[in-house]
Amino acid sequence: VQLQASGGGLVQAGGSLRLSCAASGRTFSSYTMGWFRQAPGKEREFVSAISRSGGSTYYADSVRGRFTVSRDNAQKTVYMQMESLKPEDTAVYYCAAGTRTLGVGTNDYNYWGQGTQVTVSS
Repeated sequence: VQLQASGGGLVQAGGSLRLSCAASGRTFSSYTMGWFRQAPGKEREFVSAISRSGGSTYYADSVRGRFTVSRDNAQKTVYMQMESLKPEDTAVYYCAAGTRTLGVGTNDYNYWGQGTQVTVSS
């Protein structure tokens, strides 16, 4: 599976962005999809995950209620709608595909996209 993330950009605090992650290959629906982020000088951290069917989701406490992950298996794409953005959300955001249901660790994911930069100004 090859993943291509897009949709990042510069936004003011309180604003919104929608990230997309397009996958290639025929087995997209076989994978849990996750979003992670990495700020400068920090470790990569879990943000959200969505199950193979899209019926279950899981979020980090820091984004729950503000971010919404969804997927379209026919389009082989996963999305993350980000609302009420804060400066501390600034990071490179990565999408990932894995076989563990709703995994939260980087080791739970086998395939990674290249990342898209999100910058939230105060």
